[in-house]
Amino acid sequence: MKSLYDLNYEQMQQMAIEHGWKAFRGHQIFQWLYRSRVNEIDEMTNLSKETREQLKEEFEMNPLTLITKQVSHDGTTKFLFQTKDGCLLESVMMVFDYGNSVCVSSQVGCNMGCAFCASGLTKKKRDLTRGEMVAQVIYVQKELDAKNQRLSHIVVMGTGEPFDNYDNVMNFLSTVNHDRGLGIGSRHITISSSGIVPRIYDFANEHTQYNLAISLHAPNNELRNQLMPVNKAYPLEELMKALDYYSQENNRRLTFEYILLKGVNDQVIHARQLAKLLKNRNAYVNLIPYNNVDEKEFKSVSYQEAMVFYDLLMKNNVRCTIRKEHGNDIDAACGQLRIKEIRREK
Repeated sequence: MKSLYDLNYEQMQQMAIEHGWKAFRGHQIFQWLYRSRVNEIDEMTNLSKETREQLKEEFEMNPLTLITKQVSHDGTTKFLFQTKDGCLLESVMMVFDYGNSVCVSSQVGCNMGCAFCASGLTKKKRDLTRGEMVAQVIYVQKELDAKNQRLSHIVVMGTGEPFDNYDNVMNFLSTVNHDRGLGIGSRHITISSSGIVPRIYDFANEHTQYNLAISLHAPNNELRNQLMPVNKAYPLEELMKALDYYSQENNRRLTFEYILLKGVNDQVIHARQLAKLLKNRNAYVNLIPYNNVDEKEFKSVSYQEAMVFYDLLMKNNVRCTIRKEHGNDIDAACGQLRIKEIRREK
């Protein structure tokens, strides 16, 4: 059974027409879902009982069940959900000075196989539906409703490669971005990709205002091949060419994510190579402290070591920041809580 969250605004109106209702009925249902944020179809009180019964025969509401959540001292909250077919997935809400942000997963497991990442410890089982992605955001927003707060930002940076589930991700974003949906501004939405080059071209041609972040983590092909197998399919030369096309088409600044791994990609030579790679590009580097994963041997650098790398980039005219750590007293690494639950069940 499909979830009502699977339908974007236009599809909701089309669904109403196909049922012999007026398109406005689809508008009403959409308002109930995203403005009133009802939990049950029966709460849609301006629909006739007959309409509600027909909806219940064909659609369900929330396709996710909360299994557990962890709350950090800094307000970071990690949610572990279960899908109708028994899959586990994570979402994370983070509290910033500028507002509340939710990190959304796009797949069950991940096939990218990045050497340092907990998400890749289990292979991709399937893509998440657009409704399952919407439901992650709605659940977090309902938690915030109790505090009279709202989500201000969305990042698609959880488990999975968003551009490997391209159509569902774009449909999901059209719903949460829609002014009759959650109304989260395009420039407050970021998609993070490890570098699926054909989809970068597709995304560039969409001409949306969403932000694009690239998980880089290495400044040369040899090292990136070791850390990120995707680089063997789409080496840096092809990736940067696609990103230049994106920048040309959209006139948007690119963000590069760079996890600092002690003794691996954090040396002076790496900072110089990174500066050379990004020279004359409208780019920004987000240096990320590594959250240790039990199954991985990588270690994070100290703050002082991160500052050395930061200073080298800044002196070479590369704008960058060091990301503030969030949730370091809970299972903060992406996919870590999910892996623990899978192993506990086994």
